[in-house]
Amino acid sequence: MTVLLGGKEAAKGLKDPFAPSMVERISSILDAFGLPMARLTLEEVTRRSNLPRSTTHRILEQLVQSGWIAHVGNLYSLGYKSMRLGARDIVCEELRSASNARLNELAYRTGLVVHLAAIDGSEIYYLDKFGGPGAAKVPSRVGGRAPAHRTAVGKAILAFLPPEVVHELFAEPGEQHHGHKFTDVAGLHRELAMVRARNGVAFERGESFPGIACVGTAILDTRGPVAAISVVGDLAAPLERIAPMLIGTAKAISNELVLAEAAMAADDAVA
Repeated sequence: MTVLLGGKEAAKGLKDPFAPSMVERISSILDAFGLPMARLTLEEVTRRSNLPRSTTHRILEQLVQSGWIAHVGNLYSLGYKSMRLGARDIVCEELRSASNARLNELAYRTGLVVHLAAIDGSEIYYLDKFGGPGAAKVPSRVGGRAPAHRTAVGKAILAFLPPEVVHELFAEPGEQHHGHKFTDVAGLHRELAMVRARNGVAFERGESFPGIACVGTAILDTRGPVAAISVVGDLAAPLERIAPMLIGTAKAISNELVLAEAAMAADDAVA
């Protein structure tokens, strides 16, 4: 059978880039992540995929460039293209199982809207939203996105990332980040330092939506920020007084995720 490439016969001896061996290698690397929330070092991906380190690194970097894998600091995770194929739904379910009841309670106790969000590059995307009838007054939506540097949840996550990673995400000049020109990277670093000094609490007042204010903090596992939660109200809402309650909720969710991570690691060890 003649194989045509672009209307011409394939040259004899030309390697097929879609040969099963390459597909199997890519599949082994993607399978290494196990769960959509997994964040792995190069060494861990190499061990789980059972491929040579140089091969693993080369394929990972190609997958990063094409959007199938994300690379933040020294950790790799599934990228936005993988998420679009349904992995984000599983991520959301994992976080929901640890946070749903607690975030409902937080919304009930504060009488305000509560967000659960994760980060994707320089943007955050909303995984869930709580608050009953009052939620309609806040123009965010589940699945929606916003510039990370203009939201409390985004700042809370960015504060726990290495400064060089933040710089790489926001240093490129020009019209970007939802059409907003952002050039004050030094100012962002100063604000993130303040977030860290406030025990991880971030504030946003009218930066994302006019008349809306938020207080946020990150959900952490053993490797850093997984997501973030925020309480949302108008500009007069007593967000400083709500912050301790928010921190307690985030810590409870973080502890549950750490326990789940330890259980998964134990299962891997047995296998």
